[in-house]
Amino acid sequence: QVQLVESGGGLVQPGGSLRLSCAASGRILTIYVMGWYRQAPGKQRELVATMSSGGSTNYANSVKGRFTISRDNAKNMVYLQMNSLKPEDTAVYYCNADRYGSIYQEGDYWGQGTQVTVSS
Repeated sequence: QVQLVESGGGLVQPGGSLRLSCAASGRILTIYVMGWYRQAPGKQRELVATMSSGGSTNYANSVKGRFTISRDNAKNMVYLQMNSLKPEDTAVYYCNADRYGSIYQEGDYWGQGTQVTVSS
């Protein structure tokens, strides 16, 4: 099993920035893909950004140029730097990971989620 714990959510004004962090623990020796998904009220969960252990990335079109995903494989961490935040970025953000899989699909393991609210 792999456990994922997110941190860094909160309330921010439009145009502001937040950095989300996710720490992986457990059977993490061969985690291949880590990433972020989000779910806004009344909407389906959607991919935000994913990254392979080799550095390949996949971003949702809506966040390209504003969000940056990064990983520290030695520390088993994944980060999401979110800049120029918009009200439509408001959602619960979930960390996701898989030992194998693809940067284009959801992995097997999920964090508990962290709320991001963008509002003035």
